[in-house]
Amino acid sequence: MQLTLWTYEGPPHIGAMRIATAMDGLHYVLHAPQGDTYADLLFTMIERRNARPPVTYTTFQARDLGGDTAELFKTAAAEAYARFQPKAMIVGASCTAELIQDDPGGLAKALALPIPVIPLELPSYQKKENWGASETFYQIVRNLAQPRREAEVNPRSCNILGPTALGFRHRDDLTEIVKLLESLGITVNVVAPLDATPDDIRRIPEAAFNVVLYPETAETAGRWLERNFKQPMTTIVPIGVSATRDFIAQVAQLAGLDPQAALAAGESRLPWYSRSVDSTYLTGKRVFIFGDATHALAAARIAKEELGFEVVGLGTYSREFARPVREAATKLGLEALITDDYLEVEAKVAELQPELVLGTQMERHIAKKLGFPCAVISAPVHVQDFPARYSPQMGFEGANVIFDCWVHPLMMGLEEHLLHMFRNDFEFNDKAAASHLGHGASKPSAPGAAANSTAGGWASEAERELQKVPFFVRGKARRNTERFAAERGITLITIETLYDAKAHYSR
Repeated sequence: MQLTLWTYEGPPHIGAMRIATAMDGLHYVLHAPQGDTYADLLFTMIERRNARPPVTYTTFQARDLGGDTAELFKTAAAEAYARFQPKAMIVGASCTAELIQDDPGGLAKALALPIPVIPLELPSYQKKENWGASETFYQIVRNLAQPRREAEVNPRSCNILGPTALGFRHRDDLTEIVKLLESLGITVNVVAPLDATPDDIRRIPEAAFNVVLYPETAETAGRWLERNFKQPMTTIVPIGVSATRDFIAQVAQLAGLDPQAALAAGESRLPWYSRSVDSTYLTGKRVFIFGDATHALAAARIAKEELGFEVVGLGTYSREFARPVREAATKLGLEALITDDYLEVEAKVAELQPELVLGTQMERHIAKKLGFPCAVISAPVHVQDFPARYSPQMGFEGANVIFDCWVHPLMMGLEEHLLHMFRNDFEFNDKAAASHLGHGASKPSAPGAAANSTAGGWASEAERELQKVPFFVRGKARRNTERFAAERGITLITIETLYDAKAHYSR
């Protein structure tokens, strides 16, 4: 464990909270000190839920450590059952409470509550949030799923596993995939954990197969169901046009259906838009991708195969899924960046100088700091990534959303270039107020005496000239000029060097 300003994932009990908050009729009793109740804000403030999570904290304080904290837990669990009357309960400890070793599972069992009580063993100092969500869902399924009756299984039925609370576009993805499955004639038996009850979990074995939308949270449960109930599971995540078509074919095969009608009906504007839009914005653009493994892998495929980008960096913070990310990076001729340290990611982005960054909320901050366009493709995210509008990432409509989200930041470079062209206009200088407040626009200040050179070997007049290059090719112009200068032993890049490099690379 290390001290950090930002983190890609919380401790594993946050993952357990995501499962509990997603479900109905399930309550989570968490042995935790008073300060750990901050987690409620993740759901009420960032996801904008209209109710707080179904979590009861023991909220012990420092003075309680000299007494009987185990009794505090037992009292909290008994009161939670009496007040909320859940159909099932999960119990565990936060990273701080884990140190006092009170054994929440054993204490809850001693209460002999008349509902299933599922103990969670979440090692807070070795694992993180997504693993905690996966383990929690697996334990719930393992403890509640009922034996199946083969005669009652509909061969054209499935469960959808994986969507949780605080998931990146999970609710909209679910809507899109349910419509897609229904268009194939497949019945959705249970969706879990999102909006599922403990009784729904018991019915999971009644379906013929499982659709695993988010492997980070559902693959472990899916593998267990495959071994114990002979339910095959999907292995393709339908993000992007090509992946969605592959998903349709796989699902149709599992259900014994002909996929051709659904494939013919599937429409997305991404393929035509990516061919028709000015290639200045797309073809060969250098893109850096980082996020959870599912979304990073999908983004790499879309960027390379569907939009014509050049992927110059690919990585994930999901160490449990590092292998497929490394394999994908190798196919692209890259070395995968596997890290949960945002400073390593920032250093890699600065080194690669991409023209577009696809990442999490943290890469949004990094890209803004370094001056690169960015689109968010993965959790962790902030409040603006829980939009009021319908905005899936999966299916054919998800491909349309992805096109808009990724391409528009590149096209904004043209607008910035126009602002540079008119930078001396009183409305368009850097210190001007909003243009609709015409009377408030400020005049540009007179340029002061500039220093002869800037850091990095650029003369100040050359740096100013470089700023006239359009935003969306400025990074390439800088790299080419610096390479040109380095090959010729030039230590100070002047305007002449800039234009000599331009002439050299234009041949």
